[in-house]
Amino acid sequence: MRLRLAFRPYAFPFCTPVRTAHGVWSVREGVLVRLTTESGLTGLGEAAPIPWFGTESLDEITATLAALGEWVTAEQLAAVPAHLGCLRFALAEAQARLGAAGVSAAPVPTSAAYLPVAALLPAGRAALAAIPPKAELGFRTFKWKVGVGDPGDELALLDDVIAALPDGAKLRLDANGAWEARVAARWLNRAADCPVEFIEQPCFAPARYGKTEVLRMEDILRGLAADYPTPVALDESLVGTHDIERWLAADWQGVWVIKPALLGDPTPVLARLAAARADVVFSTALETAVGAQALLRHAFAWPGEKPRALGCGVWPLFADNVYNGPFAAPFFRLEDVNRLEPEAVWTALN
Repeated sequence: MRLRLAFRPYAFPFCTPVRTAHGVWSVREGVLVRLTTESGLTGLGEAAPIPWFGTESLDEITATLAALGEWVTAEQLAAVPAHLGCLRFALAEAQARLGAAGVSAAPVPTSAAYLPVAALLPAGRAALAAIPPKAELGFRTFKWKVGVGDPGDELALLDDVIAALPDGAKLRLDANGAWEARVAARWLNRAADCPVEFIEQPCFAPARYGKTEVLRMEDILRGLAADYPTPVALDESLVGTHDIERWLAADWQGVWVIKPALLGDPTPVLARLAAARADVVFSTALETAVGAQALLRHAFAWPGEKPRALGCGVWPLFADNVYNGPFAAPFFRLEDVNRLEPEAVWTALN
């Protein structure tokens, strides 16, 4: 069966730039992919790369799509190189959703009527002002971006952040790989006496640093996870199927922060994680509504034990609401996810 392939790059400024250890992220760039059958059925997918994580670049995605041409077969799409994980995700989702009016051809299996969501807090002291309104909405899991400023200053602020949380709340600390081992150990030692759910990616070395440094950092992560009671989570370390397989082979016992948008076809990867009884958090890559719907459908279809609160309390990200995923709320319902309109995003880019 032949499929007509079309794609549209986008570049949307965030309403509020995101500050992480990787720097200030002001504009979300990506590519929407549309497949159409000869009978007129359509499916949409989104390639949302994060190059500083180690994904492919936007240029690689657009060049590959241009080379594929207007008409493609499923065999050609399956032959897209594995290192183009974000593009493979977009193509897999577009094929999976080849149905009338963009409705999935198969219902999403789920035993959950809703899934809890973690609220994203800004870095630094701005977190203190952000907590009360989110608590008022009903959030009880919060994610604070650390590793942005001086580690000592941020650690001194931790008590104030915890004091601002509502009773019974949990705090996730996301360092985006900013710390060396000694700093990470200091935070983990302090977190043991606090309502910290886990520390996300305390250390990280991207592939461009070389294999020796990558392996050194991975040894540090395993050591930290073994030495402290507060769980350690992997995020930047999980880019593509090959990373998932490596950490499964290493019998990682910490938390797995899974961004389906980075994993190629996520269905077999998620099945492997579920079989291993992995402790999973589904997380956004700050996508548009197209990628958000795909991510959340996979979260609701997760075949393993109930995942932790979704790392998805981020929308609205963009000024035009048509591009946004579901509005950040303490819980997402599957019906709210299905109500998103990917085709409207495609049309708005025309």
